[in-house]
Amino acid sequence: MPTHPRPHPTPHKTALITGASSGIGQALAHHFARDGYQLVLAARSVAKMQTLADELKKQFKVGVTVIGADLETHGGAAQLHADIQAHGIVLSALVNNAGFGAFGEFKDSALPQELAMMQLNMHTVVVLTKLFLPDLLATRGKILNTASTAAFQPGPYMAVYYATKSFVLSFSQAIASELEDTGVTVTALCPGPTASGFQDKADLGNSALVKGKKLPTSEEVAALGYRAMQRGQRVYIPGFMNAVMAQSMRFTPRNLATKVVKALTRPIA
Repeated sequence: MPTHPRPHPTPHKTALITGASSGIGQALAHHFARDGYQLVLAARSVAKMQTLADELKKQFKVGVTVIGADLETHGGAAQLHADIQAHGIVLSALVNNAGFGAFGEFKDSALPQELAMMQLNMHTVVVLTKLFLPDLLATRGKILNTASTAAFQPGPYMAVYYATKSFVLSFSQAIASELEDTGVTVTALCPGPTASGFQDKADLGNSALVKGKKLPTSEEVAALGYRAMQRGQRVYIPGFMNAVMAQSMRFTPRNLATKVVKALTRPIA
């Protein structure tokens, strides 16, 4: 195959945010734009992203590129990388935020949904990180991966989702260590339940985890996560009690931790 010359780096800081059409991703876009980053927004909902792009351009006077991307498909991440390169864009920040969960017993779940979740929550994170790492090394950039407090223990009723977020946390910490002398930082953002579209898609409305609870907003989580990324903090858990619960799992027998999560997540009428 013919090789193409690598485009010259873009003159401004540029961030790619996946899952940018709603929730934490949408809120993060405001923080990057406020700091003068040019943006690439990627998700399936092009119309929602275009509305956001118009708002950010008007408010912060930054360039915003909107790319429709289905990152639940096998080739979606590589295609997104190719599309961004075709625009001549070189990244200085990568935000792997796209992801989803599903609530219910594993025996009842649909296999295609579980496989799509694994594709988006894990495979896409690895592919985008691998393909954009040359950019980030050249710009001494930043990576922000949205994990979850789910990453710290097994999760009955959301078995695959918890496992994918454990993968994201472990992967993030490992490559953060590998990259520590390069100027590239990697931050795993590990929020607890957050008021966003995630609960609706995961069908979590009848889970003890969220029903009747006042949850932090996507905007609050994004603000804290963005600051943690700028500090280069490797793991950040928003909320004191979330941090206490997550860290306590390190000293809790695995069987007991699983029972606790099962009780906290169980379906309720």
